[in-house]
Amino acid sequence: MVIASIDMKDGHVVQLKNGKELVIQRDDADSLISEFNKYGEVAIIDLDQALRNTDEKGNTKNTALLKHLLRHGNVRVGGGIRTAKKARELISLGAEKVIIGSAAWNPDPKPGQSVLNKEFLEELVKTIGRQRIIISVDSINGKIAVKGWTETLNVPLITGAREAEEYCSELLFTCVEKEGCMQGTDMKACEELRKSVTCRVVVAGGVNTVEQIAELEKLGCDVQLGMALYTGKVNLQDAFISCLDFEKVNGMIPVIAQSPAGEVLMLGYSNKAAFEKSFETGKLTFFSRTRNTLWTKGETSGHFLELIKMRADCDRDTVLATVLPHGGVCHTGSYTCFGSEADAKSNLERLYGTIAERFANPKPGSYTATLDAKRVREKVMEEAEELCDEAESKEDVVWEAADLLYFVSVLLYKEGVTWQDVYNELDKRHKEK
Repeated sequence: MVIASIDMKDGHVVQLKNGKELVIQRDDADSLISEFNKYGEVAIIDLDQALRNTDEKGNTKNTALLKHLLRHGNVRVGGGIRTAKKARELISLGAEKVIIGSAAWNPDPKPGQSVLNKEFLEELVKTIGRQRIIISVDSINGKIAVKGWTETLNVPLITGAREAEEYCSELLFTCVEKEGCMQGTDMKACEELRKSVTCRVVVAGGVNTVEQIAELEKLGCDVQLGMALYTGKVNLQDAFISCLDFEKVNGMIPVIAQSPAGEVLMLGYSNKAAFEKSFETGKLTFFSRTRNTLWTKGETSGHFLELIKMRADCDRDTVLATVLPHGGVCHTGSYTCFGSEADAKSNLERLYGTIAERFANPKPGSYTATLDAKRVREKVMEEAEELCDEAESKEDVVWEAADLLYFVSVLLYKEGVTWQDVYNELDKRHKEK
């Protein structure tokens, strides 16, 4: 599959040729990650960190923007990560994985010494776990490149890769000579690397056609794209579809639709045309095997499924689509095809949405709409006291806790805070420990 890259320098989104020459500069990172995340993981690279262009606190002109983007998709972060502490901080802030470059390598290995900085990598594995680690095996003329691609080590690509995979779940291979040149990547080197290691391999540098992406997919390699996306040479929609294994499933890929909260809503089947229409319209579309035609969910009932993102499974023969349902999903009127309830089950996000609706469009007699900032704080304190001092039975605790969560939700809405913001903070605290 394709991982879209957002490279940052001096506070801007950039694309460089050979890691040096500025070719593209943009300032629309929010819209980029929103679009890129529809199709797969997103890599965010702080080029200034890689080049040590930092202030006295170790920050760059990109730091604030990077932190802002971390929870806007399935994000991996790279660029100048040299300590386990920094890696853990990025994970706690929302990065799913970190990309380790120069810090992974021993700059001057003596005879008999490892080409890797094992002390650092062992600490890193202990701190965040091997599954969260990606090691860059960038190369120039077949040798490992370090320090922002300004130097090479006397370490052959394959030798370095074989040693590195002990400490990571993925290898990121960039053919530096091809980076940003739009001339295709070194397929021979990619194939040799893929055969030499067992972990996931992601290829970057020079890939410029959907056909080459599909070819690399058949080799068992994923692709990280930059220049080809920004210049329009490769369309992410076409790239995503080209990586799916339609042959294995006779042209019909099972698509599981789930809500943003993770509820399974329905299962359907899509061919290439159905995927194209889903991406083009933003509404989940399937292929009806009984009617032998495309059908967009909700085209008659109006209960369509708004597409948020798609993810292919490891075998590329099943797709998970995260969607926002507009009305009941099942033809019976039920919220899900795997249940009989007409509405979604209650959860904090649904409660928050109802509260937002009450304030946006107050109904006659709505209690929620009467709550101002002062009154809602008073109610939070009142309900917390009742939960702590008056609830004696299990039923009492449930009742008072429900009251408290309602008023807390109103308070959050009043302050412009969502439950996801709270979840993110809890996740950060968990990962910091």
